[in-house]
Amino acid sequence: MSDERKVAVITGASQGIGAALVKGFRDRNYRVVATSRSIKQGSDPDILAVPGDIADPATAKAVVREALSRFGRVDTLVNNAGVFIAKPFTDYTTADFESKIATNLAGFFHITQQAAGAMLKQGSGHIVSITTSLTDHAIAGVPTVLANLTKGGINSATKALAIEYAGQGIRVNAVSPGVIKTPMHAPQTHEFLAGLHPMKRMGDIRDIVEAVLFLESAGFVTGEILHVDGGQSAGH
Repeated sequence: MSDERKVAVITGASQGIGAALVKGFRDRNYRVVATSRSIKQGSDPDILAVPGDIADPATAKAVVREALSRFGRVDTLVNNAGVFIAKPFTDYTTADFESKIATNLAGFFHITQQAAGAMLKQGSGHIVSITTSLTDHAIAGVPTVLANLTKGGINSATKALAIEYAGQGIRVNAVSPGVIKTPMHAPQTHEFLAGLHPMKRMGDIRDIVEAVLFLESAGFVTGEILHVDGGQSAGH
């Protein structure tokens, strides 16, 4: 089954930014393939839920296979799934390291490779990854080396893929957020977290969704790391 309606694949899609991205793309009449460990199929026939661990290559293959089988195409991939662990560098455990590498790097690599293969066959596509402005501007008192190591690698890979695919109809971009107000941040931390941004507030989930949708419609933009961080990456 295939028609001209576009199809977006969104990882980490069951809650927070991921769930809002699903709604944002559906509001634009995209069909959506949504994946996360806990995702469940709902009543909307234009949202296909594919549960699984994004770090597992089998999940990546299943997501793209089901997208092509159900909807016939893959136009956009949003790499939203990610793990954030803030600890002093010497306190990180082997389990912390393996968790970050699995979700942030292997999760990016496997699904991006599968989606890019489908996009190359159709001669068009857009890949956008959610990273972090901490890769550009470390903050004293907020130790985040594993986030920098993994998400910084994705920023660099974004530029490399953008150039690799620039002549083949595929754009590759990233959105680099500051601290976004989601349930993972307890209310008592909000004042401190707001103070990390020159604009003196945390970002909202809609700020990230709007940035992704902007890049989706910006046909001459590729290799861009779009900072949505209240000025955090510019300086303090």
